[in-house]
Amino acid sequence: MVRTATTKDIKRIIELLHQVNMVHHVIRPDLFKPYTTKYNEQELEQMLHDDSKPIFVFDDGEVEGYAFCQITEVRDHQLLEDIKTLYIDDICVDERARGKHVGTALYEHVYNYAKAIACNNITLNVWEGNTPALNFYQRMGMKVQKTTMETIIG
Repeated sequence: MVRTATTKDIKRIIELLHQVNMVHHVIRPDLFKPYTTKYNEQELEQMLHDDSKPIFVFDDGEVEGYAFCQITEVRDHQLLEDIKTLYIDDICVDERARGKHVGTALYEHVYNYAKAIACNNITLNVWEGNTPALNFYQRMGMKVQKTTMETIIG
């Protein structure tokens, strides 16, 4: 049920991007504008042709979730060890499909993909206040790698 996204999925992915944006807007209205998306149709079209940015969808007759990924590599760096990382840039399960293990299927697919292309690790970011997402990723076996902190001025 998890497959690589195609251009026919763009309209549905845009709908899901709106859901993710509103989750972030509710948590951090000082950062996220309401009723918009992280990517537009043209950007999604370009991403679908970029092997370093695979997009996977959970399709059960309708796309019920997606995972945007980015593959990065560090090689011959002065400080850092060589490493190939799959970063989950964005993951979404349609609010009507939650509890149906769509997120688990997407994460397991991403994990297996990362393993197949010899990644060393999978990383992602979770916004403070998005407790359901944090709990989900912990259930998937993820651990904190680093913490980003802020002071809001004003």
